[in-house]
Amino acid sequence: MTTRTTEGFDAIVIGTGQAGKPLARALGRAGFRTAILEREHVGGSCINHGCTPTKTMVASARVAYLARRAAEYGIHAGGAVRVEMGEVIARKRRLVESFREGSRRGLESTPSVSLLFGEAAFDGERSVVVSERDGETRRLRADRIFINTGTRSATPAVLGIDSVPTLDNISIMEMEALPEHLVVLGGGYIGLEFGQMFRRYGSRVTVVHRGKRLLSREDADVADEVGKILREDGLEVRLETTPVRVERGREGSVRLAVQGPGGEGVVSGSHLLAATGRVPNSDRLNLAAAGVETDHAGFIRVNERLETSAPGVWALGDVKGGPAFTHISYDDFRVVRANLLESGGATTSGRLVPYTVFIDPQLGRVGIGEDEARATGRNIRVGVLPMTHVARAIEAGETRGFMKAVVDADTGKILGCAVLGMEGGEIMAMFQIAMMGDLPYTALKEGIFAHPTLAEALNNLFLAMDA
Repeated sequence: MTTRTTEGFDAIVIGTGQAGKPLARALGRAGFRTAILEREHVGGSCINHGCTPTKTMVASARVAYLARRAAEYGIHAGGAVRVEMGEVIARKRRLVESFREGSRRGLESTPSVSLLFGEAAFDGERSVVVSERDGETRRLRADRIFINTGTRSATPAVLGIDSVPTLDNISIMEMEALPEHLVVLGGGYIGLEFGQMFRRYGSRVTVVHRGKRLLSREDADVADEVGKILREDGLEVRLETTPVRVERGREGSVRLAVQGPGGEGVVSGSHLLAATGRVPNSDRLNLAAAGVETDHAGFIRVNERLETSAPGVWALGDVKGGPAFTHISYDDFRVVRANLLESGGATTSGRLVPYTVFIDPQLGRVGIGEDEARATGRNIRVGVLPMTHVARAIEAGETRGFMKAVVDADTGKILGCAVLGMEGGEIMAMFQIAMMGDLPYTALKEGIFAHPTLAEALNNLFLAMDA
């Protein structure tokens, strides 16, 4: 292994995720000689392990779900629904490869941008060593360095976890044989998306969750309704249940000892999925050499301009801590771009954080919920509309869930919403646009929306609130 002479750049971007990739291209187009470093695949978690592959597989699972319900719509295809996991995985791989290659070509075609593959680590202030795949190392230096290395699945603190095969969000999407009984540790959005997905493929699924309710950041009524929907789909959901230890059972099965409301018990399954959280990919960056501070969990500390404790070093995306969403990573890019290449003054302060949990029906969320609003002592009004009262949902045979909005009673401004229902993420975006425009709820209550669409349910939601 040899190290070459230090190479100078105007900027170094570590990681090709949804902040790093567009930032490198923007810098290159602005004339900055930019090196962007990638350890494995271009595109970050979203393209390779997150949004693209999971939502592709969610789509396949939904087709299986609808195929089993076909007779409800007067359609009789004949024969049992058969899921070929090999074909599902192959479709997912094709789409991931297409997105990945498009991202790579975009970087390679951008003037002044050099894409390098290898492991990056700081060896001093504004100095990075890259261990390339061919065994060579390169030392790079720049006055501006941007870290966009993301996170990975955390290993649950359960006795014996290292002694059994454990799936994570990456390995479970490569299983070409359907699990007979999938045990999911964690009732957050990752665990629930995979749990419902594999139940629809045909696996038996048990979700083991420590909390009193699923999706701990949601209002109690929303979380309870999610649990009801998943149980309707055939998932076993165990709340207030703590994993104690895990061991191998007969013929490669997994035995999970748990402590729950009924005392001690055992959950036996064919496969175990760990979905209990994420840890930052900061541990191999040698951040101390650059003077970059982290919190106790390894997430990089930043200010509202995404600057770290080290001058000339920024952190973007999940590696700096939540909210851990692709669209937030992209907004981090916009903040940095504005401050470096445009008029400046952009910050992360006060930005809305929308998100969608891609269970089916979807849960779209933005702003604050009822529980949080009441905890702050605000004077609020709450509107709730069951999807059974939404004409478009009735016509489509998708009536599970409800819409919920929280309004400031003094100003009439929308504080937040939860839309658990058909295309919940899309309907949530309508509330978000109103919030961005500082519109009162009456603008939606009195608005004219095409019939029959899901959007017109906003009329009825706020009419019901005012009744």
